[in-house]
Amino acid sequence: MSTGVAQSATGRRAGLTGEQVVRWVVPLALLLAFAGYVGAWVDHKVAGLVITGLDLGEYVKFLTPVRSGEVTLWREGFYLPLIAVSLTASLIAFRAELRYGWPVRAGLLTLAIVAALNLLPPAWTPPRMMTDEFRQQIIALVVCLAAMALSPLWALAPRKASAVIVAILSVSAAFIPVRQFLAVLPAIGALYNQPQTPGWGMVLCAASLLAVAGAILWFGWRRHSAV
Repeated sequence: MSTGVAQSATGRRAGLTGEQVVRWVVPLALLLAFAGYVGAWVDHKVAGLVITGLDLGEYVKFLTPVRSGEVTLWREGFYLPLIAVSLTASLIAFRAELRYGWPVRAGLLTLAIVAALNLLPPAWTPPRMMTDEFRQQIIALVVCLAAMALSPLWALAPRKASAVIVAILSVSAAFIPVRQFLAVLPAIGALYNQPQTPGWGMVLCAASLLAVAGAILWFGWRRHSAV
């Protein structure tokens, strides 16, 4: 009897470990990913020459190799971290097994909204939002806000399916913008007349998104295997 009770307690502790990883690591990693995204991807002692991840979607349009077609980019790919942060925050906010209180849920939903609204183009107007140039951003914005509004329903999705969605989003958001940024970094260095290295924002954003993907996947599969 005592052995069975001990084994049961051990199993519960093992299961709770997965919950704790998602409950605390993932919200913190989402916040750090957003901070890294709006932080310096190109750092410089002159504040006006600092380039953030948020700037890149517009900034790259004016680089000579991009304008000439020498470097081909998916410009909207620079906004993937915002989409990943917003959708992931909405997907986990109401999951019953995570048992978030309302302060944490409110924080996650606020992060989802703030990340989504940063998809708006600069100096936007309704007519400008309807142009081909910004169509993908606006579609992503609508999807993110809809996901936030329906977050209690997303909480009913199977854990494994949610884990796969979050992992794909997070890995894509960590890989695609970084690869494109590194492709244009020499051109930015040429503009600055000095070679540039990736800033702390890029490293923090990518590492945090990969942490989200790893933690969510581990949680999803571990929880299913424990049932």
